[in-house]
Amino acid sequence: MKKFYFLLILASLLGHISFGTTAANPNENHINTASAPGDYKWVVEGFDWGPAVNKVILSLEESVKEANATEYQVFATRSLAGAEIPAESASGNRSVVYAYVSDEDGGRLEEGRHITLILAVSPVMPLGSPFQYTRINNRGSNYWVDYKMTILHSKTGKVWNNSKGKIMPLVDQYDLSKTFQYGDGLCMSYASFTPKNIKSKVPLIIWLHGGGEGGNDPTTALLGNKAANYASPEIQVLFGGAYVLAPQASSFWMQAAEGMTRGKDNDIFNEAVFALIQDFVSKNPNIDTKRIYVGGCSNGGYMSLKLILEHPDYFAGAYISALAYSNEFISDAQVQKIKNVPMWFIHSKDDETTKPDDTIVPLYQRLKQAGSKNVILSYYDNVTDITGFYGGENYRYNGHWSWIYSHANTARTDLDGSPVMLNGRPVTIMEWLAAQKKK
Repeated sequence: MKKFYFLLILASLLGHISFGTTAANPNENHINTASAPGDYKWVVEGFDWGPAVNKVILSLEESVKEANATEYQVFATRSLAGAEIPAESASGNRSVVYAYVSDEDGGRLEEGRHITLILAVSPVMPLGSPFQYTRINNRGSNYWVDYKMTILHSKTGKVWNNSKGKIMPLVDQYDLSKTFQYGDGLCMSYASFTPKNIKSKVPLIIWLHGGGEGGNDPTTALLGNKAANYASPEIQVLFGGAYVLAPQASSFWMQAAEGMTRGKDNDIFNEAVFALIQDFVSKNPNIDTKRIYVGGCSNGGYMSLKLILEHPDYFAGAYISALAYSNEFISDAQVQKIKNVPMWFIHSKDDETTKPDDTIVPLYQRLKQAGSKNVILSYYDNVTDITGFYGGENYRYNGHWSWIYSHANTARTDLDGSPVMLNGRPVTIMEWLAAQKKK
């Protein structure tokens, strides 16, 4: 019966049909569509597999003290101009896991004029994603979809379908407003995070996105995977506070003058992104220039290594996952040049996109043979669910997604499976990175 009324209301809202009904029993409450539909905000957070709409915040006309998740139904639609979204992920019902009384931003209250609904999300629930990976203008990228919801309170018939914007809890702490112009042709968007209560110089963490997050909206670089997490309290505390800089390529970092490069030819971005880094450092004098760290995944892993090859004395350390730079295009002289740069690589054996035998495995071995004392490779059989919510070790993500272990700060072993030790104790990748400093 609840589903019937929900669909009936949707038909009314979409078709502008006026109707009413009288409840015949306590389970068939009066539906009053005469009152104006309510306002809502939607919440987007980054997860290991990417972004998801995991909450919706409903505005009320009067104060309440309780909320019941079973009384709400949520219908979502996803559309994107210029792209066809499969029917099963274009519209449907979202599952409500929990409900609570809150403020307008989702903060829990004992009494208030908002109700927050927590929505179920998972790696295999595309209806929950605000992004769609698709090819537009012959380029595959993640794009924001037009995400809309209609929410029904089954007991009263109250409907919310007027979006008042979205909240992105970690992303909203970044400055997304600036761009950087290099020469006559390149203009890059970027996101930056400034730690609060800076009392002394602090490090800079640079993150370079993957191939699907280029464009002119740095929120995709922060949410295409869980990269916004470098501003999280859990990681920030390890560095004593740190600036975070996330440049965004207008296309993809591995773009060459013609086509794509894996290192054989020069890309069009490395000079510009290094100039952006220098400009950002010069404008933020509280950055400790002896503690500038660069990292990225896939395309961004390529660019991270490219920057180190070009400027080996500039960076105090690197954290690179799913490296896309082909080993065959790195000379012995270049290996000698970078062997003293502390670098922690992450890769999965089943990565079919950036195959480890063509990229990181031979490079790691060459660095070791050259005498590198501080190069690490966390080498996984598969990329699995680190949360345990979806099957743990038995759930396998795409083998290319090894950046999950970086963003969540769970990488902790070297190639032989032994724990990485620092000052006599085992450490994670971010604990290790925070300890690196140029002499």
